[in-house]
Amino acid sequence: MGTEIVGLIMLALLIGIIFLGFPISFTLLALAFAFGYFSLGKLVFSLAYFQTIGLMKVEELAAVPLFILMGFITEQAGLMERLFQAFRLLLAPVRGALYLVVLLTATVFAMATGIVGAAVTVLGIMAAPIMIKANYDPRLSAGTIAAGGTLGILIPPSVMLIVMGPVMGISVVQLYAAAFGPGFLLAGLYILYTLGRSFLRPELGPPMPAEERADSWLEVVREVIVGMVPLAALIGAALGSILAGLATPTEAAAMGALGAMILAAAYRKLNWTMFTNALLNTLVTTSLVMFLAVASNIFGAVFARMGSADLITQFLLGLELPAWGMIALIMALVFLLGWPFEWPAVILVFLPIFYPAAVETVRALGLDMVWFAALIAVNLQTAFLSPPVAMSAYYLKQVVPQWSLMDIYRGMFEFMFLQVLALALIMIFPDIAMWLPRQLYGP
Repeated sequence: MGTEIVGLIMLALLIGIIFLGFPISFTLLALAFAFGYFSLGKLVFSLAYFQTIGLMKVEELAAVPLFILMGFITEQAGLMERLFQAFRLLLAPVRGALYLVVLLTATVFAMATGIVGAAVTVLGIMAAPIMIKANYDPRLSAGTIAAGGTLGILIPPSVMLIVMGPVMGISVVQLYAAAFGPGFLLAGLYILYTLGRSFLRPELGPPMPAEERADSWLEVVREVIVGMVPLAALIGAALGSILAGLATPTEAAAMGALGAMILAAAYRKLNWTMFTNALLNTLVTTSLVMFLAVASNIFGAVFARMGSADLITQFLLGLELPAWGMIALIMALVFLLGWPFEWPAVILVFLPIFYPAAVETVRALGLDMVWFAALIAVNLQTAFLSPPVAMSAYYLKQVVPQWSLMDIYRGMFEFMFLQVLALALIMIFPDIAMWLPRQLYGP
């Protein structure tokens, strides 16, 4: 039996074991070392060592813990609550106001944190009680919170994009610029859908009751200034410096984390307990992401060394599909893999397998790999809304026990169609992703 077939058996076992509920990171390592030693002998240990050292030398990954720290500090300092309150007072008279408030808060806050779990949880805690009190539709409310919370994985400073850039040999700065268009497109589709349904069926999202509105416009203006302007300045400084080429992602992340601490102090939320909680959460989240990245990198290297990756690439190219057919096939495979696997595993294990076929196809279309990376990012965001494995549902159910898991699933499923529509629009109109990079960095 050739090593290529052994590698395919290893991949099939990985998928099967993950579906049984075993931890992904340890499964990746166990299979890589077991099958690698069987096929490659002691070389597998040297391979693992050099892959780990190589990953540690990727400078962009230093931004991961800093952006995560920035997100946790802004969350624990109550900046998301202030932003939510500002939008709530400003938009209270509008039909479907709470849907709009949740989505605008999620979109803005996504630019301050790339942590999906934290965004969905905080949005659920803040918005769900008010939505229930205002008799908003449970399904549409749950779908809005879950979909809005997942924007953090796509809109910069997304941690996922930082990991994806080096894997695809793409500048993280260009990838950040390319992700804004798809991210805002999705946010816009969510808003149009929720407001459209609220106007067609007013009982789904009535305006805020009088007792929940501001007493005067002065209160609204004050809350908007206090709740929006400082956070907007923080986001502008961190992301603006990256896009303008004034700072690397790591430097901007450090500046963003410091700025978040300054804002927390200004809001009188910065204390030792809050700071240590943010550090601990950052340590836990970063460790999970990086350990999974190391495990995925080792598994992918062993899989490639066995020749299995080349075998799959030759098979895909041998299908002789038209260029758009190959793109559609890769998108379908990534979408399916996103159900059982976390995004680091998909990016670090499976994306390199599809990458050679993708490069040839994208070049045949006369397009850029940055555009393809944006497609992958939107596709992986869709996985957070894909029942039954979608983690957003469990984050939301944990903080809003009044909503049944089935209602949450049904609400999320409605937004799945918007995700697929956005993916199709980006494929048909590549400038959605490529306009901003082209304006900033040229063709």
